[in-house]
Amino acid sequence: MSNGSSAQGAGVLLAILRDGHARTRGELARLTGLSRSTVSQRLDGLIGQRWVLPRESAVSSGGRPATVFAFNDGARVVLTADLGATRARLAVLDLGMNVLAERAEELPVAYGPEPTLERVVTALGELLAAAGRDAAQVCGVGIGLPGPVEHGSGRPVNPPIMPGWDGFAVPEWLRARLGAPVLVDNDVNIMALGEHWAARPAVDHLLFIKMGTGIGCGIISGGRLHRGAQGAAGDVGHIRVPASEAQCRCGNTGCLEAVAGGGSMAAALREAGIEAHGSRDVVALMRAGDLHATRLVRQAGREVGAVMASIVNFFNPSLIVVGGDVAEAGEQVLAGVRETIYSRSLPLATQHLGIRVSALGERAGIVGAAVLVAEHVLAPAAIDRAVAG
Repeated sequence: MSNGSSAQGAGVLLAILRDGHARTRGELARLTGLSRSTVSQRLDGLIGQRWVLPRESAVSSGGRPATVFAFNDGARVVLTADLGATRARLAVLDLGMNVLAERAEELPVAYGPEPTLERVVTALGELLAAAGRDAAQVCGVGIGLPGPVEHGSGRPVNPPIMPGWDGFAVPEWLRARLGAPVLVDNDVNIMALGEHWAARPAVDHLLFIKMGTGIGCGIISGGRLHRGAQGAAGDVGHIRVPASEAQCRCGNTGCLEAVAGGGSMAAALREAGIEAHGSRDVVALMRAGDLHATRLVRQAGREVGAVMASIVNFFNPSLIVVGGDVAEAGEQVLAGVRETIYSRSLPLATQHLGIRVSALGERAGIVGAAVLVAEHVLAPAAIDRAVAG
């Protein structure tokens, strides 16, 4: 094949087969409107690149079994890194979003971009080897950052907790070292993508609230991630909480993050003479029965719920998912969130509203980063170009 038009339709066939159902040539022809000969040609191209695998059907009307074709989700792998303020989760996944190897480690982004990303590159190389895969099988890299990311460039923009990262060319820096396309987004956006893809695919309007060191919101609208004009949509952590003068790391006062974030709760515990360094310590203390930590977690849920009540009235989601380290507090934090959302939002907006903890937990970010890459690499036009070669 010598040009893109000669492979047109291969991407559409793959998009159909990605639903997990194997199909015959005849079924694919009916679904696409392509002739059987064209379907066969496109399938040959997809099989040649191992995107699709043929196999004999177990169902036959007699005689020779028909050949069916299925998406090969093990054809390539995705490298992912979900970077938080102090901790990172890194993984290798296949295109079925199955985790092949993963690890979590302490990795403060305050170290700066190059030291942090050098460690990411090393860790991803080790995980790739642990998964039994090599660099030739990597189709892309997905990265989540704990700060605002300009969607078009993948570069962080004035991130409050990431000194030295402003404008750093993260995609270009990583691609030069990993040799694959690199997609970068805000950490809560990839969490929303992961939760929606793996656990709530039928939910068209979903809000994912990350409660950790910082607080953010990922927005699924009409089944798609909503980033806004530049990628700043969902930055609820810097909405002002009335009657609060708490100093925020962004330079303003009274921000939700400064009132209800994991860092602020840990600081309140330290002032009370209780050792706590971050979100995970707060939750651990709450689980151990510390009443001060329990009250702080419940109140943080109320503060987040008060802000989200206005967003519920504005956006009218059908589901709110709470994730991040503080979400590990379970019903204690959910009770506070529900209390204020249900009492302050319009009855119509909350009539069928669900509020629950993330189904993926700590894996939401790495799964979402892999989804981000897969949707880019497996887009029909991209597959057409790849098959045309």
